[in-house]
Amino acid sequence: MFTGIIEDVGVITSLNKELNNLHISIKSSISSELKIDQSVAHNGVCLTVVEINDDEYTVTAIKETLDKTNLETLRVSDMVNLERAMKLGDRLDGHIVQGHVDQTAICTKIEEDNGSWVFTFNYDSKLNNLTIEKGSITINGTSLTVVNSKKDSFSVAIIPYTYEHTNFKTFMVGTEVNLEFDVLGKYVTKLLESNFFNK
Repeated sequence: MFTGIIEDVGVITSLNKELNNLHISIKSSISSELKIDQSVAHNGVCLTVVEINDDEYTVTAIKETLDKTNLETLRVSDMVNLERAMKLGDRLDGHIVQGHVDQTAICTKIEEDNGSWVFTFNYDSKLNNLTIEKGSITINGTSLTVVNSKKDSFSVAIIPYTYEHTNFKTFMVGTEVNLEFDVLGKYVTKLLESNFFNK
């Protein structure tokens, strides 16, 4: 489990495809504190550390993960948002994040707003995910609050601290991002789809 509060922004140092798997090596300030088998969220995707070399470590993404996330679009030198799993008993500063990406979205607009930024994203509503006004959303692993919620799009407001300490500063119109929708909302949607309340 994660909180969506980004700890560090790592840099991709190598990408190695092996059959359907992608081995991703990342340089970061938290690398020396990691352990083999530890879970780390990369742009919101929970992956297991398989190798550590000084200030670099490696994780492996399987085909299922690559198909549902933006990891296959990564290139060497790209920045990725990193968060280690939350500790039991810590404050939950963001919201409950599983590290399981539901789908991707495309950035369609970036507006400066008197010292902050408003980013707008479009996603495929046919996958039955939804946002609600002032609800929680995770974008590339970052816990954020939804504004201007619509059927297939929404916006988020980014303060300067978040802009500087995540990979939001690299986003452009057309950037593909990972979305994890609020887990409580997903359960409610599933119950409604199954007609649970009418039984």
